Amino acid sequence: MKTPRASRLAAAITICISGALGLSACGSGFAGSETKNSSDAGSGPISVLIGASGEAEGNAVKSAVADWSKTSGTEASVKVASDLVQELSQGFASGKPADVFYLSPDQLSNYAANGSVEPYADTLANKDDFQPSLVKAFTYDGKFYCAPKDSSTLSLVINTDLWQAAGLTDADIPTTWDELEAAAKKLTSGNTVGLAFSPETARVAAFFPQAGGSLLSSDGKTATVNSAENVEALTFVKKMLTDGAVKYSSDLGAGWGGEAFGKQLSAMTIEGNWIEGALSKDFPNVKYRTVELPAGPEGKGTLQFTNCWGIAADSKNKPAAKALVEQLTGTTTQMAFAKAFGVMPSVKSAEAGFKKEFPAQEASIAGVEYAQTLPSQPGAADVLKDFDAKLASLRTSDPKAILDSLQTEMTATLSK
Repeated sequence: MKTPRASRLAAAITICISGALGLSACGSGFAGSETKNSSDAGSGPISVLIGASGEAEGNAVKSAVADWSKTSGTEASVKVASDLVQELSQGFASGKPADVFYLSPDQLSNYAANGSVEPYADTLANKDDFQPSLVKAFTYDGKFYCAPKDSSTLSLVINTDLWQAAGLTDADIPTTWDELEAAAKKLTSGNTVGLAFSPETARVAAFFPQAGGSLLSSDGKTATVNSAENVEALTFVKKMLTDGAVKYSSDLGAGWGGEAFGKQLSAMTIEGNWIEGALSKDFPNVKYRTVELPAGPEGKGTLQFTNCWGIAADSKNKPAAKALVEQLTGTTTQMAFAKAFGVMPSVKSAEAGFKKEFPAQEASIAGVEYAQTLPSQPGAADVLKDFDAKLASLRTSDPKAILDSLQTEMTATLSK
């Protein structure tokens, strides 16, 4: 008979899930008043495993952890994984996971189900400060497992030079689907299409809540993929693609919407606030503004992306791990992260400061109030991957047939 720990190790070996998007960061200035009860931090060292898209993010986390270590007196080290998903899985399988680590919602469902992750978030001193939508994203089986470390939402990004060249003004900023389609047509000229975005669920599904739809019921137990609302939304996306004023970034030879926008192959794109760092680095001469996604028949809607700070159930120093997380998710540290690389804080106490510091991201943080998170139940990632594949041929496919097929898949997944 297997022990609970042995079961967790066996399950960890079989987990295969997609990794979270790395964010760039830089700088220091992370020390502050957020350290809680450092005397309770324990005596053992703490290891932290993160995924980073480059040196900047790694340096930012290392600096923040070093500041906490100096204040608390607890030794702590940070490793930047070359493949976070693989290294995290290997750590659990070996029985020697990192104490603290990045964890995405889809990863949480798998590791919480096999007992690898400690459900600690409800015991944090700042548990009530997290945005409600983020708490929901990291709640599994009724338990708030891990503290959200930051947040990103999708918005509409507009090239202001191309906007003006097309004779458009602030009065033309699209606030409805019809206005979005009209603006895209006016902006389409020569080799530049009006709107482009990546051919993936993580962009197209933003239209679903705007029509009043979602991929799952509010309790997360029932698939609602082929609802009339979702069919309406996907049919609208198909219409825009068919008319030619909207294209997938891949059809323009670009790897993602931000690249198509940066190369001015599109005048608008639908992207997260991480686009700021990419444009600043690779396309510094492109002038743009960010606005909320236009409302659909049932109002505003967008998608939200986030990670949490996971703590291993097998950690030998959970008190210290929790104290570190409280420091990393405190208002001062989160604002320092925001200044370093532009990601939005996960706590309500930092919202006013963020809006003041980053007025250009007002649309992004406004989206937190009504954003949906993609399904993260075990097996849902495979269904979404199939949705991505089907979206490639949306122009020549029946939207309802696509959603009917995915409804069957999602229903089967939830029943397991």
